[in-house]
Amino acid sequence: MSMIIENVSLELGDGDQKVLALDNVSATVNAGELTAVVGPSGAGKSSLLAVCGGLRTPTAGSISIDGTTISTLSPAALTRVRRDLIGFVFQQSNLVPALTAVDQLLLVVHLRGKRPGKADRDRALALLDEVDMTPRADRRPDQLSGGERQRVGIARSLMGEPKVLLVDEPTSMLDHKRGQAIVELLAGRCREHNVATLMVTHDQGMLATADSVMHIADGRLTQER
Repeated sequence: MSMIIENVSLELGDGDQKVLALDNVSATVNAGELTAVVGPSGAGKSSLLAVCGGLRTPTAGSISIDGTTISTLSPAALTRVRRDLIGFVFQQSNLVPALTAVDQLLLVVHLRGKRPGKADRDRALALLDEVDMTPRADRRPDQLSGGERQRVGIARSLMGEPKVLLVDEPTSMLDHKRGQAIVELLAGRCREHNVATLMVTHDQGMLATADSVMHIADGRLTQER
């Protein structure tokens, strides 16, 4: 299913310090496609991810995922949506230091209140295989390179079978070659798993793989292709 961003504005701060971080933004992120948003620092990229992920409530407008308007949900319902419908890939992988790669994925099952079984472990290993991390499945984060940790993070984000994947500057800590490989991996996985994927980046060199590209500046979003 698609994610629909409709006439979203977001004000931050109070009084004289109030800033319009997003200014009447609209976009559709289709299932199975990677939509990239490019723009300079301070343009509104992080604010866009925050409202799409339910981490901030827009001042105006709405965000809908899988037919659910998340911007009007109660805190408890919004927590369930973030847990069940949304996956996050962070700038830094944010892996749990004490857990092996496969256990990072099984943690998603624990957070849903379930005890992981054989089927869950098999799925975790299959996802790690998709990102070429099977030989490192029993390694902890301190035993992995930056690119390997990022690949584990991508696999973990897919473990919960999200409808939407939100990706924050995934190449900022990588050289161009490794960064390009990560973006191609993301694009391939989102198409294979039919996930609507929104990736924000400052790096225009990472856009060739995207299905569509938008530009953000001063909180305003425009379609580039």
